[in-house]
Amino acid sequence: MRLYEFEGKQLFAEAGIAIPQGEVVTSVEEASKVASQLGYPVVLKVQVLTGGRGKSGGIQFADNEEQLRAKADELFKLKIKGYPVERLLIEKKLNIAGEYYLGVTIDRVNYQWTVIGSASGGVDIEEVAAKSPDKIVRINIDPDSPIYSFEGNQLGNKMGLSGDAMKSVSSIARKLFKVFRSWDCKMVEINPLVQLDDGSFIAADSRISVDDDALFRHPQLEERGIEKRHEEGEMTPRERQAKEWGIPYLDLDGNIGMFPGGAGFGIMGNDFIYHYGGKPANFMDSGGGPSPERLAKMLVLLDENPNVKVIFGARFGGISRCDDFAKGVIMFLKDHGLSKPMVMRFTGNEWKEGVRIFEEEKKASPELFERIEIHGIETPIEEISKRAVELAGEVG
Repeated sequence: MRLYEFEGKQLFAEAGIAIPQGEVVTSVEEASKVASQLGYPVVLKVQVLTGGRGKSGGIQFADNEEQLRAKADELFKLKIKGYPVERLLIEKKLNIAGEYYLGVTIDRVNYQWTVIGSASGGVDIEEVAAKSPDKIVRINIDPDSPIYSFEGNQLGNKMGLSGDAMKSVSSIARKLFKVFRSWDCKMVEINPLVQLDDGSFIAADSRISVDDDALFRHPQLEERGIEKRHEEGEMTPRERQAKEWGIPYLDLDGNIGMFPGGAGFGIMGNDFIYHYGGKPANFMDSGGGPSPERLAKMLVLLDENPNVKVIFGARFGGISRCDDFAKGVIMFLKDHGLSKPMVMRFTGNEWKEGVRIFEEEKKASPELFERIEIHGIETPIEEISKRAVELAGEVG
């Protein structure tokens, strides 16, 4: 789970890492007020959960109020990779003498944590690693060990620093490692770590990705308004609704709504759709033994998604019973109604009872089933997948 730059900088400051003076704003008026308090010149930085904001014009400078208002207005109208800008971080412009990179991440091959440093900061570190790997310095740390002063000193020295500068970077590296461990992070970066013209160092940017499986250990994040979110971009309205309902759900960029059983069957269903030339509109997990009410809510998310052209339902009854699956679909049809075609297949635990329930309800209310194709074990799931892709093409 990625943090915004300003959120990451708050964690840096609490760990004793210097950060620029600044404040987050949500309007041009607030930006003007903060800038006047900081004193010009200032930098305006969009706060979005995605990379490439600099290349997209998301970082601007202002020398006076007229420039500040014009550029703030421009930035609030900007979209970065499709994500609207809702907040700006206004900071005092720094007098930069040098730019470096410091980061901590996980070496999944060697089961270690890795502290990374480079004298080539302020640019894409992956690009530096690809073109000039000799400019990247690494220290591997055992998960049960801290980073010692001599290791931090070695890191700073290999980055080309000496004297007080080397000691400063060594201290910041140890503090950054503390942030990484304390907050159960998967990755922490300062890029750039700026050396000011007076020789001191300051974190001009932050990038922090927290392991969302460890969020239960950090309730203080939620107290700050930092809740579970995507690694990139904000939750969509449907994702927020699904979260409120306790349904694991992720919007994708396709047009076939996926109404699966568990996560494994959901992944398999998505793979089938891709294999036959379609594109899923979502990933969803019903969880083990879902109630009919939960299943009905899952269908609401899909039917109200304007990107969905057809719904593909695939249920393999194990812990989750197919008769409950049928009851959930019927509950949805009666309470909400279906506005787009749906093709579905179910087999496994109580599938015959599920078929019986559907057939009985269809006789009583045939109008509810006009847009649904229902199949049992006699039809291979490959055929159902192909049919969903075909229907999506017909709808356009």
